[in-house]
Amino acid sequence: MEAFLSSTLLVTLGEIGDKTQLLSLALVCRFRRPWPILAGVIIATLINHGLSVWFGDWLSAHIPEQWLRWILGIGFIGLGLWMLIPDQDEEIKADPRFGPFLTALVLFFIAEIGDKTQLATVALAVRFQEFWPVLLGSTAGMIAANLPVIWVAHRLAGERLERWAHRISAVLFIVFGIWALL
Repeated sequence: MEAFLSSTLLVTLGEIGDKTQLLSLALVCRFRRPWPILAGVIIATLINHGLSVWFGDWLSAHIPEQWLRWILGIGFIGLGLWMLIPDQDEEIKADPRFGPFLTALVLFFIAEIGDKTQLATVALAVRFQEFWPVLLGSTAGMIAANLPVIWVAHRLAGERLERWAHRISAVLFIVFGIWALL
């Protein structure tokens, strides 16, 4: 349960103000169909984070535990510092001929490659070495962060809220990194 809850919390916080949240917003504005977009986000996250958890499990099986602790701790601290750097707005060019589901699935999968939450998922898999709880937790975190954007937050969110969300997420990643080192 700890792996699931930690994964959910870290990915939710890491996703706040992230470019994939902006992608969700752009897709909803373009297609005006939240259910297929949410389905695309969920499937893309399951595939992307499934590969990330698998890679984290592989790392934990092939790298000595004392090295993993340092890599994990420094990695979380690095992710926390990275959270302090705001994402650049990227123009979303979605071809409407593919529809909202396929467009969301493909663009979200690509946008998540090398993203903070993908790297956090690898680190969580290394830390907990539990495939399903980490995968389901990271996916739940992605949904928790993107669902409000898809339906409500695009009317409420502002630059100030995003800046504070990044700061809080950064502090939590740094705390998890220090905790892993100790």
